[in-house]
Amino acid sequence: MEELTFQIIFYVFAALVVGSAALVVLGPNLVHSAFALLATFFGVAVFYVLLGADFLAGAQVLIYVGGILVLLLFGVMLTHRIYGVALRTETIQFWPGMAVSVAVLATLIGIIYTTPWRQMGFAAVEGPTTASIGELFMNEYILPFEAASVLLLMALMGAAMIVRRRSDL
Repeated sequence: MEELTFQIIFYVFAALVVGSAALVVLGPNLVHSAFALLATFFGVAVFYVLLGADFLAGAQVLIYVGGILVLLLFGVMLTHRIYGVALRTETIQFWPGMAVSVAVLATLIGIIYTTPWRQMGFAAVEGPTTASIGELFMNEYILPFEAASVLLLMALMGAAMIVRRRSDL
């Protein structure tokens, strides 16, 4: 019964993600496409939860929904006269694009049906994965973690120096 529930949730959110992604690509209104992208990002976060990757689901919601999408919406809504603009796409190469899309789809379907997939159960670790990720960062992977933090600090300092005016030097 539990596996059937997970399958139903998966198929419902798969339909949501595919439908909202199609609205992002095919939608004539930029604001509606941005809100469809919101539904796509939330659906992907649900997939991460179903896979037992709660840290990735949280990062998906915080980074993509909370940061990038909100920034995109503010940029669209604060730009004057863009709300009523209808997006027009040129369909000059519709048939070659359709042929390439069908070829890629056929290749992917062939790969899916000919690959011997390994079946795995649910995650062996019960509870949140953030504690184990934190322990790995602070024990086994402390050197790469600190190197990445120093690299990001140097990039931040470099960006601050670039935006600084020449008269301030």
